[in-house]
Amino acid sequence: MYNTQVATKNQVNNLLQEIRTLRSVVIGWIGKDTEGSYNPHFVKRVLKASKDKPIANFKDKATFLRMLKD
Repeated sequence: MYNTQVATKNQVNNLLQEIRTLRSVVIGWIGKDTEGSYNPHFVKRVLKASKDKPIANFKDKATFLRMLKD
């Protein structure tokens, strides 16, 4: 039983590291300004928004598009 718990904890830690890496790549990819350097304002906004709870829910693309238009 103990080995299973350790293995599960290791898997969770590995997944958390992968998520951190992917988040960094995405921010690096879309968070650059026209000169190619990080846009600090954008990065701060994205990091703050990632901590917020979702305020909307949609079930299909029509609902999503309707919410964008409002």
